[in-house]
Amino acid sequence: MLEFIRSTTLLFMLLNPFLMVVYMIDVYDKLPIPTFRNVVLRAGIISIVVFSVAAVLGDVMFRVLLQAEFASFQVFGGVVFLLIALRFVFEGNAAIKGLRGESQHIAGSIAMPLMIGPGTIGASIVVGKRLTHVTAVFSIIVAVLASVSLMILLKYIHDYVVVRNEELVQRYIDIAGRVTALVVGTFAIEMIMRGLTTWKETLG
Repeated sequence: MLEFIRSTTLLFMLLNPFLMVVYMIDVYDKLPIPTFRNVVLRAGIISIVVFSVAAVLGDVMFRVLLQAEFASFQVFGGVVFLLIALRFVFEGNAAIKGLRGESQHIAGSIAMPLMIGPGTIGASIVVGKRLTHVTAVFSIIVAVLASVSLMILLKYIHDYVVVRNEELVQRYIDIAGRVTALVVGTFAIEMIMRGLTTWKETLG
């Protein structure tokens, strides 16, 4: 039970619905609640499928299909996260547009660029190692649905607050982006170090 809670919490923290608000602020601004809810739920389903495949296949997905070591993926993912964190620390909201692209293309692609990334796929593989396949998939479902539910709740809060105090919302976006960047940067270094350690162990 403890491993289940740890694994679910790990994936939920990496999905980070609070940071999703920062990434998708223009989507929060433009989409009505029913449309936003449907888009996020579809993204959640896609993410569950991808994460479940990663958890079940594990390292085999890299060694057999990609013919690469998981350690290489960890290092690359850590570098990507580190670059994102650095941009948010130094640029704040200005980093959003460059990282995610134009808002008109985001509605149907929230899952792949935002929810499904090196960190979350890596975490899914770790979850698959910690738990049985069935329990791992259930852990992934719980984590993703919790994240999606919180994103939808934040949409309701956003629409309520922005009408009354738009400046407060913008201040939250800037502060949340910079603070979360510190956590993301720390996790990025951890990913790189684990990848290098694993790579060293494979050499002998």
